[in-house]
Amino acid sequence: MRLSDLLLVLSLIAAPVAAEELTIVSWGGAYEAAQRQAVIDPFATQTGLDLKVTVYDGSWTALAERGSAEGWDVIDMLADQASVACAKGLLHEIDPDTLFSQAALQDFTPFGPDRCAVPQNAYARVMAFDDRAFAGVKPTRIGDFFDTTRFPGPRAIQRSPDGILEWALLAEGVPPEQVYGLLSTDRGLRLAFRKLDTIRDDIVWWDDPAEPAEMLSDGRAVMAAGFNGRFFDAALRDRAAIDIVWDGRIVGIEVWAIAATTDEPDAARDFIVHATTPASMARFATRIPYGPARRSAFDRIGLNPDTGLPMRPYLPNAPQHGGRILVQDSSWYANTEELRQRRFRGWLDTAE
Repeated sequence: MRLSDLLLVLSLIAAPVAAEELTIVSWGGAYEAAQRQAVIDPFATQTGLDLKVTVYDGSWTALAERGSAEGWDVIDMLADQASVACAKGLLHEIDPDTLFSQAALQDFTPFGPDRCAVPQNAYARVMAFDDRAFAGVKPTRIGDFFDTTRFPGPRAIQRSPDGILEWALLAEGVPPEQVYGLLSTDRGLRLAFRKLDTIRDDIVWWDDPAEPAEMLSDGRAVMAAGFNGRFFDAALRDRAAIDIVWDGRIVGIEVWAIAATTDEPDAARDFIVHATTPASMARFATRIPYGPARRSAFDRIGLNPDTGLPMRPYLPNAPQHGGRILVQDSSWYANTEELRQRRFRGWLDTAE
């Protein structure tokens, strides 16, 4: 064999093998369907990659338990869960300056990429109700969620302290800007759980984000805590008699992150860059009302392709919603996770 041929063979052996498959981890349901249409399928078409989608419960513990065994690559996460996962070494570190231009980095809002995550959309945890359950006066404020005299019936709540503790304090009249400070104290937690005690016998628990809309639709609950996009989808696509109360909405940020155990870090980074372009974010927001995490994406959001509705008015940060708004404190969530869960488990145990 000639030397030139030998060098060619050696170079081919040493060359990295292009990725053929990428596992994307998401939330299922209407959210995942919108994500596939707006982000995942276009990337697969552009690259020729086989993109596999796996569903999880959104927790960093699921990443720790399943990520390596199931070959997770890119994960859709809540910002606070990504922060915890990053601190525990479960996420692949990225350098935002190598992924985005300075102009692009300045386009992210309300905050930009960090060493483990890239913001993608803003969602809201909201209160919704079955319009059929209340023929006269309708719920309009977060305090109505705790008023079982005027608005009787089961309340669907996630089996978690997340969101419901903030609502309990808002219902007690605590100003939004003081909620997380008060929840950082024993007094604040006791006040929140005491308020939660007032509806203990009316709670039906959910674990899957698709459940609260289903519970309202089939009559298992008259009010529910859940995510605005899920309720929107059920009301419009399934024609469910569901109304959203925007007062007390808790706006949070979802991010893209890469599993530390990924075998395809380059392809994973390429996917995240694609998924966080203004065009991708706008396509997603036209299908389900979660606000884009880049300013320049807002002007691209148009009509829902299935219903013809203009989508910008349905975004969680649309100004016409009014009412109180609470921006989720991701740092507080990341730093108090063990405390919140311990106190919540203790509260649950007192009912058993």
